[in-house]
Amino acid sequence: MVLVAIGIAVVALAAWRGYAAVRVAVGPLVHDGDPTRSLIEATRPIHERARIRSFARGVTLSIGWIIVAMYGLFLAAVGLADTRP
Repeated sequence: MVLVAIGIAVVALAAWRGYAAVRVAVGPLVHDGDPTRSLIEATRPIHERARIRSFARGVTLSIGWIIVAMYGLFLAAVGLADTRP
């Protein structure tokens, strides 16, 4: 029962943190931002742009939280499968 409870808690927490990380990552790409800053960023190579680096960092964090959520699902599955009389 403890494994199931911990697994469900980890899934909920990790899903929320993954969603928050993606929301932060996609925000700068969706909004126009400052026009002068956008023109300066457009002259840089794509791998040096702050918006792209922020996006990559956010997506990496989100994937990490998804992995944690999968571990929570594993804990819940193990807890449910271990039903001894």
